[in-house]
Amino acid sequence: MEAEAYRGYCLESVAAAYDVVLITSEEPSWEVPFFRDCLVVPDPTDQAALSAASRALAERYELAGVFTWTEWYLVPVARLARQLGLPTTAPEAMQACRNKATARNLFARHGVPSAASLSVRNVQEAWAAAERIGYPVVLKPAAHAGSIGVIRVDHHDQVPAAYDFAARPAGVGKQNTSVLVEEYLDGPEVSVECVTYRGETTVVAVTHKTVSAPPFFEELAHSVDASDPLLDVVAPAARAAIGALGITDGVSHVEMRLVDGRLRLVEVNARLAGDMIGHLVRLATGIDLPRAAADIACDHAPDLTPTRSSAAAIHLIYPETSGTLTALRYDGPRPPWLERLSFQRSVGDRLLLPPHGDLFSARIGFLITTGATADEARQRGQEALHALTLHVTPHQAGQGTRTDLLG
Repeated sequence: MEAEAYRGYCLESVAAAYDVVLITSEEPSWEVPFFRDCLVVPDPTDQAALSAASRALAERYELAGVFTWTEWYLVPVARLARQLGLPTTAPEAMQACRNKATARNLFARHGVPSAASLSVRNVQEAWAAAERIGYPVVLKPAAHAGSIGVIRVDHHDQVPAAYDFAARPAGVGKQNTSVLVEEYLDGPEVSVECVTYRGETTVVAVTHKTVSAPPFFEELAHSVDASDPLLDVVAPAARAAIGALGITDGVSHVEMRLVDGRLRLVEVNARLAGDMIGHLVRLATGIDLPRAAADIACDHAPDLTPTRSSAAAIHLIYPETSGTLTALRYDGPRPPWLERLSFQRSVGDRLLLPPHGDLFSARIGFLITTGATADEARQRGQEALHALTLHVTPHQAGQGTRTDLLG
């Protein structure tokens, strides 16, 4: 299951320190060993249903804190914490994080360098915004995650198809349905993993990211090095962005790009990073970000003392083309530096790359490697990938290659 593969380490870490009572959207399975009690709320974005479930749990237990690592639930959970009188960043600040247009305005107001951005509601407005900003531009949903619906546009004729692609997933989470047209930030992408407690932010790690070639922005690999010299460079911008949004408590994943040697903000995610990045941070530094998030939710100062100084990398496995998975196996050795290998797909599964699919329909799995440096961890990852047998029988032409949307 994808949730177990990518978030199991979070729940395991929190359960090692706290008694967990869980509100989840479906009947639990792998989560069972890690919680004391559980209630199922089919739609946790339904504030009334979420509040009713929490009241039922509060009658059984003394609740000390509440938090989520799921993007769509950030605002409802912040409101829930406020209702229960528990520590939280203000729901309004969480709403600003979820609405990328609001975040851009706050960055501008507080002098945080970001991308030029305009919110649009139709293709005509998208054309006008692209002309005003200048090509290439990026179109994206105003409230989404995981690079879903994000696409680069290089000229006027590509705008209609790109707008449809960006608008398609925008309703997920029911937070915002607009599309943004933004300046394309041309440079290496990093994320900064931050912990904020009572308004004070500690920058814990820098994650170097590898994304696919344009027009899409599939996240292909990440690496974390405890000794990264970029840490001190990115820290002021990350703190400024968190402050601009009003985040006072919690773990944040701050994305930025280095453009001509200068930092430009992409977005701030007021939650634990996905793609196992928190696990990479722990492998590289010893700092436990899920535990820190739980501590902060219970108004306890988190322990952010590094206990390791090494590196870790994750390689996310995708097919070259959409199709049916016909072979998948790992034939290589299992040295200690191959920390984890996980497949979420099986032979016979259909895989769909953008524009007809996304990371949920295309990604096959991942592998995690460690090393003394990020370069060593990445090189070991490539070595492990070479031992992977992966065959896909393509779908019909025009169904999910990485370039068939824009030609």
